[in-house]
Amino acid sequence: MRPLSSTPPTDTALVRRAAFRLALHATAATFLVIATLITVVGVLLARDADANEASQLTITADRADDVDDPPAGMWIVMRTDHRVTATRGLPAGLPMTAALDRVAATGAAEDAVTSIGGRDYRVRTQLRTGEPGTQVQVVLDEAPAQAQRLAMLVVLAEAGFLGLVLTAVLGVWLGVRAVRPLQAALTLQRRFVTDASHELRTPLTLLSTRAQMLRRKLKQPAIDEAAVTREADSVVADAGHLAEILDDLLLVADLRATTEGSVDVVALVTAVLDAARPGAAELGVAVELHAPARATVRGAEAGLRRAVTAVVDNAVRHAARRVGVTVNATRSDVVVDIVDDGPGIDAAVLPRVFERFATSGTHRQDRTRQYGIGLALVSEVISRHSGTVTAANPPEGGAVFRIILPSAPTRG
Repeated sequence: MRPLSSTPPTDTALVRRAAFRLALHATAATFLVIATLITVVGVLLARDADANEASQLTITADRADDVDDPPAGMWIVMRTDHRVTATRGLPAGLPMTAALDRVAATGAAEDAVTSIGGRDYRVRTQLRTGEPGTQVQVVLDEAPAQAQRLAMLVVLAEAGFLGLVLTAVLGVWLGVRAVRPLQAALTLQRRFVTDASHELRTPLTLLSTRAQMLRRKLKQPAIDEAAVTREADSVVADAGHLAEILDDLLLVADLRATTEGSVDVVALVTAVLDAARPGAAELGVAVELHAPARATVRGAEAGLRRAVTAVVDNAVRHAARRVGVTVNATRSDVVVDIVDDGPGIDAAVLPRVFERFATSGTHRQDRTRQYGIGLALVSEVISRHSGTVTAANPPEGGAVFRIILPSAPTRG
């Protein structure tokens, strides 16, 4: 049986594009989430840093006794009666004299941020505690805190990028798994259309031809009732053949929807052979069955019935005089052997006899026979029941088809 994954290139490309679209959508959604989280974290870090720096400046200004030993990264400026003292290394452009003048005039503390030489400084100016005539200005270099926040954001961005890459890879993998049923559905759909067009063309043509011949005979002045009856019987036979093909096609399309249950293989095979005996008798073929009283498997009875029918029909069409069916049951397996005494299977066709539309060598009237989807259906049905089906040409001649199915577990 050909694997289900043998999808036409157009279907494969379509499914692959669908998988990548799913992965792209998942990656885009993840990117938005990560970007939002990084933005929120950045805002929260900046807000906390502002609050901490404002608190440090206020505490330092309230406790400043001199300008000699400020906390790291800070400078202190004091002005009394226009006499200014400042910590060594005070950046150029500081102190902010205008702010000192306003605080001296109003007594209200001021907070400001100034940029000097590409660096940001936070400045608090207020009156010295207990000495209204002295103004204190504390300067904080924001560059170290900004560098720390930037480093944290970079780490977050790198982690986010790694997560984005992993999400993309996982998205592709999950996308492929998610659309795999779509690929199977497309394969089954295309296979059904191909099978239908191939299998129905010939019987429909024959049915149309016979119907036209029947109409012409009915229009003749002198109607030959025997000829009309033969043509009508042919139309009925062709319609029956067409119905059988449609049953096969619909079963192939509906294999996944079958309901499993307990199936008595002996009863099933007996019913199939009883239905096949009248047609076999017309061909001069005897059909025999050797089976135990009961052999049970788990599966879909309709599917197994069509599978066994297809093999038996194949055997009857190729047999010379006899078709023998044997059912053997063990604790683990149920084995069904269908043997005919015909010419056997062409060695060139034997390896691919279960492929769709494989062609055999000869059959009853030395006419080339198209297997169609019959034996391919058998292989699909048996595979879905966790079994195997094989075909061989035994040394004594003819052909043997062996179906092996796992036995149904016994209750005990």
